[in-house]
Amino acid sequence: MAGVKTRKQTAEAMSSQLNGNGRAHGASSASRAFSEKGENIFLFYPNIIGYSRIVLALASLYYMPLHPRTCSLLYSVSCLLDALDGYAARYFNQSTKFGAVLDMVTDRCTTACLLVFLSSAWPRWSLLFQGLISLDFASHYMHMFATLSMGEAGQSHKKVDKSRSRILNLYYNNKTVLFIFCALNEVFFIALYLLSFSSPTLSPSLLQPLPNSPGSSVQPGNPAYPSPSTLFASPYSAGALELARANKMDSWWPWAIAGISCPVMLLKQFINVVQLIKASNWLAEGDIKAREAMGLPKKRK
Repeated sequence: MAGVKTRKQTAEAMSSQLNGNGRAHGASSASRAFSEKGENIFLFYPNIIGYSRIVLALASLYYMPLHPRTCSLLYSVSCLLDALDGYAARYFNQSTKFGAVLDMVTDRCTTACLLVFLSSAWPRWSLLFQGLISLDFASHYMHMFATLSMGEAGQSHKKVDKSRSRILNLYYNNKTVLFIFCALNEVFFIALYLLSFSSPTLSPSLLQPLPNSPGSSVQPGNPAYPSPSTLFASPYSAGALELARANKMDSWWPWAIAGISCPVMLLKQFINVVQLIKASNWLAEGDIKAREAMGLPKKRK
């Protein structure tokens, strides 16, 4: 029936899609990334920006454990380039399926990596961060798969009709709304990351004042503060890293940023839930139509 595709039909449709040159995609040759006009999809400007985002994200991960300012700067620039690659794609007329997937995968992976760090920095909240990672991946995967299998040929995952979801239609089709939600969502997690270097409320030190020793403490700043190498066998243990991060910066600005961006972050998670539910319902509708076309369920005699 119209609008319903089996997995086999979806695979056949994808394999027979045409590239920008009007020729069929070849499954056996990587040279199909090059057109007769000399175009190389992998070297399109928006895709180069995408590669730069990956490099910056990797650099931010390297500095993440102990260098909050450098890490935050690199991570923020990587996220801001997310808006630039879309602009470049439209300006140079270089919108591609590869670029769209590269952009989504980069977004998902960078956010997941930051949340993984937050899970290790704040073990008491690890289940929450793991849930956010799972929700982010699940909602976007279900939405993408539903669009590919149930939508029109070549339909973008950002093309959501109002009849299916007004919330997702506004979220994906209004570039200002999309930018604000994505940006402030990342800003909130960056603020939490900075708080792991400054706030005892969220990240209490593993090391407490020594018992029966008034005025004596192994907290940073105390004259009796010993070298971490004398306390921990490994400088990369949880205790050594927390001690190294403690009191590295003031917590006022991270708290202020977190407070401002928190409502938008919560709305972003709500949108992820809506996206997951709508995609699940869309796939279920397709399954029902496919079963009806096959005469299922068959009546028992």
